[in-house]
Amino acid sequence: MKKSITKLADGRELIYYDTDESAVRDTPDPRRLERTESRPELRRDEATGDWITIAAHRQTRTHRPPADQCPLCPARDGRTGEIPAADYEVVVFENRFPSLAGGAGRCEVVCFTPEHDAGFADLTEDRARLVLDAWTDRTRELSALPGVAQVYCFENRGADIGVTLAHPHGQIYAFPFTTPRTAKMTAAAAAHRATTGRNLFEDLLAGARAATERVVTAGEHWTAFVPYAARWPYEVHLYPHRRVPDLTCLTEAERAEFPGIYLDLLRRFDRLFGLPDPTPYVSAWHQAPVPDGAGTELALHLELFTVRRAPGKLKYLAGTESGMEAFINDVAPEAAARQLRESV
Repeated sequence: MKKSITKLADGRELIYYDTDESAVRDTPDPRRLERTESRPELRRDEATGDWITIAAHRQTRTHRPPADQCPLCPARDGRTGEIPAADYEVVVFENRFPSLAGGAGRCEVVCFTPEHDAGFADLTEDRARLVLDAWTDRTRELSALPGVAQVYCFENRGADIGVTLAHPHGQIYAFPFTTPRTAKMTAAAAAHRATTGRNLFEDLLAGARAATERVVTAGEHWTAFVPYAARWPYEVHLYPHRRVPDLTCLTEAERAEFPGIYLDLLRRFDRLFGLPDPTPYVSAWHQAPVPDGAGTELALHLELFTVRRAPGKLKYLAGTESGMEAFINDVAPEAAARQLRESV
């Protein structure tokens, strides 16, 4: 992998990731662009202890532009955007409208492909591996920044999820705090260790592999399964068989197998409802907090779910979920796993 670092017109960092070691990435950004004024504020909810980010400047961010004005497409045919090159493989750059910035973290955008109408599931295994390598590199680099407590790589796909740019891309957040869901999982893992002497996530994986009716697909190094208490009608967790805290700790064998397993999983999701439009989803890497003595029990894994519960029907977060965080699932996890296994 070749990594080329440059700057956009307003000083934001842009990084090209290439499989071609001879690739030259020196095209300047021709725009006259001033940096967006972003002063996000962190406030603690005293009732729950959760951190809330106030980012009022994001109200003016780009919202679902037409394809010929997409800021994530390469600079071709007189079009200028966030990526100056006429072509690229994988690109990461600082978000122009960040939720976190300065001493309060960092937000980055990851472009998976120059093809506007493609999706992650359309990538080759080599390109998916390059994205994995980019996620890993950014996890390493962002974890080293002062004040960063957790690095979160994720993809929102589809208008039903609320995506404002149709071009296939994901994001990376470097949080200055441990997120609420991670804090809950860390506490649950500590309680499990105190009660059983074992690691919670190792037991979750072993339980899923033993209860084969919840396994969707598996390889030598990874298993994808529907969790026993899934929140979403179609939700799959993807675990490496060897417990590691984050992406930087995966072996070459684990990295080599991941693209095939993950692409197969995404394609199963796309075939699930038999609709002409791709399945909307959230794909989220859960990584341990930046090493500080806490979070060492939390195991790296990916959680993938769709907000669609049936053809043409969405799973809305109604009063119980939105108001009380008490999820009600309309599909039995075993049935969801069976449908995904049969989605070939």
